[in-house]
This record gives sequence, C-alpha cells and structure tokens, in this order.
Amino acid sequence: MQLLMLLGGLIGFLIGVLLGAAQGSAWPGVLWRASVAAFLAGVVLRWWGRVWTRSLQQAQRERLSRPASSGSSSSNRQAKAQP
Repeated sequence: MQLLMLLGGLIGFLIGVLLGAAQGSAWPGVLWRASVAAFLAGVVLRWWGRVWTRSLQQAQRERLSRPASSGSSSSNRQAKAQP
C-alpha cells in the first residue's frame, strides 16, 4: 500500500506541476497546488489499492470455496477414455 501511495503522490505532483506551469502561474503557487494534488492523488490511489486487494482476495476465496467435484469429474472422464 505504501508503494501505491508514493506512486500516487508522484503522479499527482507531476500533474500539479505540469498544469500549474501550463497556466503560467507563479512557482510558489505551482508548488502549493502540486503538493495538494500529490496528497489527494496519494490518498485516492491508496484507497483504490485497498479496494483492488479486497476484490482479489474475495475472488480467490470464492475460487477456493467452489466444490472440487466439477474439476475432478472431468479428469476422471479423461482417465476412463484412455485405453
């Protein structure tokens, strides 16, 4: 999660600097806006990473909780078909 937050902060800072420079703002204003953008992007990417991790864990739990009979019956049919 820390890596995602750092990545989000870096992306947010770069976007803030680029947009501030494109507007022609003064550098103190650009750095202030870039810092706020870095914070917000870091928080959003951390939240998204948690949601993504939970959904992956849920999908894995659902896959493991399926009955094993459906997979084993197809392998039994293949074994019986071979001479």
